[in-house]
Amino acid sequence: MIQIRLHGRGGQGTVTAAELLASAAFDDGREAQAFPAFGVERRGAPVQAFCRISEEPIRTRSQVYAPDIVIVQDTTLLGVVDVIAGLKPGGILLINSERSAGELGINGDFRVVAVPATKIALEILGRPITNTAIMGAFAAATGAISLEAIERNIKGRFRGELGEKNVACAKRAYEMVKGRQ
Repeated sequence: MIQIRLHGRGGQGTVTAAELLASAAFDDGREAQAFPAFGVERRGAPVQAFCRISEEPIRTRSQVYAPDIVIVQDTTLLGVVDVIAGLKPGGILLINSERSAGELGINGDFRVVAVPATKIALEILGRPITNTAIMGAFAAATGAISLEAIERNIKGRFRGELGEKNVACAKRAYEMVKGRQ
């Protein structure tokens, strides 16, 4: 089972990203679950969401405390939330940043994958909503979900031109991460 914890701020699409990752995994023939953890937070407040992907039925229903993968949609959370808490050795930290892990001061027994999701979203969507770019980067960095399943699920959630633009965000991030591996 792959356990994923997503960190973001209200309004960035963190919960939607978890839901779409789970839907795409299910579309690829796996078992999946996604759920948020937030209270009365407002736009801009730190939020968490969780996703599990498995070949077997998932019986665990708790939050993800020892993730294989941590996704950070906003680098300003680095000084506010211990985003790498519990990240398993050899895991992946996928972070929305134009800067490298060294420049961000991040180090540990895990791989850091940085993708400029905000830049991609602003260029394609005209808004700093990074979730679909993050999904494309996730597919490239992990291979846990196919880009095709991500595309289908984005188009199922966002119709018409908005869906096409979000697919373009996912594809661009996917290609950027694949190009660095």
